[in-house]
Amino acid sequence: MDRRRFLQSIAAAATLPGLGSACAAQKTRNRSLQSDPAKLLDLPRGFSYRVISRAGDRMSDGLLVPGAHDGMAVFGGEDDRVTLICNHELTPDWLDLSGFGDRYDQLPETTKRKLYDRGGDITPGLGGTTTTVFNTRTGETENQFLSLAGTETNCAGGHTPWGSWLSCEETFVGAGHEISSGATIVREQRHGYVFEVPAAATELVDAQPIKAMGRFEHEAAAVHEASGIVYMTEDRHFSLFYRYIPDVPGELQKGGRLQALAIIDRPSLATHNWGATPDIAVGDSLQVRWIDLDDVDPDSNSLRLRGTRAGAATFARGEGLCAAADEFAFTCTYGGFAKLGQVFIYTPSEFEGSSKEAESPGTLRLLAEAGDNSILRNADNLTLAPWGDLVVCEDTSDHCGLVGVRPDGSMYHLADNPHSNSELAGVCFSADGETLFVNIQYPGVTLAITGPWPRA
Repeated sequence: MDRRRFLQSIAAAATLPGLGSACAAQKTRNRSLQSDPAKLLDLPRGFSYRVISRAGDRMSDGLLVPGAHDGMAVFGGEDDRVTLICNHELTPDWLDLSGFGDRYDQLPETTKRKLYDRGGDITPGLGGTTTTVFNTRTGETENQFLSLAGTETNCAGGHTPWGSWLSCEETFVGAGHEISSGATIVREQRHGYVFEVPAAATELVDAQPIKAMGRFEHEAAAVHEASGIVYMTEDRHFSLFYRYIPDVPGELQKGGRLQALAIIDRPSLATHNWGATPDIAVGDSLQVRWIDLDDVDPDSNSLRLRGTRAGAATFARGEGLCAAADEFAFTCTYGGFAKLGQVFIYTPSEFEGSSKEAESPGTLRLLAEAGDNSILRNADNLTLAPWGDLVVCEDTSDHCGLVGVRPDGSMYHLADNPHSNSELAGVCFSADGETLFVNIQYPGVTLAITGPWPRA
């Protein structure tokens, strides 16, 4: 993976409209892709997909595949098998899309105890994750089960180097009663946390929130392998970019420090560039510092506000986040003068997270800012392909697709969904680079795409 060549090439082409973009004009159907007779996803000639998870299908544990497929990661296995852990972005009032269907009352008490929030056994949390074991050689789904339950609005997250998935709740709701669509929702727990699901799990895990990682509208997470630090985005119009320094790397439940990124000598910088004069120019690389946050499990949704007052930089809806060796790319869906999207690169300090960090600070660079004629619109989840291209999911008001960005900055349509208004999410590659997995959130399917992929 030629990461540095990729990043340098994109930086050189950063004035081109494209990366992280959205477009006010209506999208037109891409005729270079082959129309899918099944009306799920159009692909280039020579590529095909197989549906490996579909909302409503019966799973190995007897439950149903939940809907609203979102963030996802793939883990290697033996004998051509891979394990996929997929988020389901559901709230308690979406019973028709849940894994329980009308069978929640029939669940054994040993299963119900593993739910994070049972909702008084009236309106249990319906978000969570499914785990799927897929054989890339035979194309068969061999095992599938609910692996995290009782949570809400599980949007994105990130995989860890120690073999687990961090599932993030993109919500901030408290315990109590709420009226939604005329029905009463009962919650027994507070929400807005990160949960960890081991890839080796073979059944529903005990849902334990990692409260030291903060309570806010979490979006994505990525781990700095050298230090064990976890970076996180937040899906709010004035959001922060966070990092969690665990007391024990790889053991997040044992506590740690939560911090927010700030720009040296530019306190509380708003990176949105919504005004006529940008606050940060494309290509700018700014040195950063990190601000300690206290009361990270607050009663009120005040964490980002307190961070901003302390000098933290704010972002226009932090979304996808992925690691590329020692650097991290993340998208801001509404950044830029036209509110069409930005992509930032965070480069950690060589002393990341240590007392010597100030000697060689990390940097934040605005890699690209979209314009009205961009190919890529409303960038969301993203991943770095094995051959060095960035593959980005779209989440726009019109039909969404996958867009590839080559190391020279040129772009191409990798896939398109003109068949519904559903976003794409959870893009990730198998370790051998042969299979790309992606979700279509509605109707709720996971696709395994194969074809003549470029080589590294």
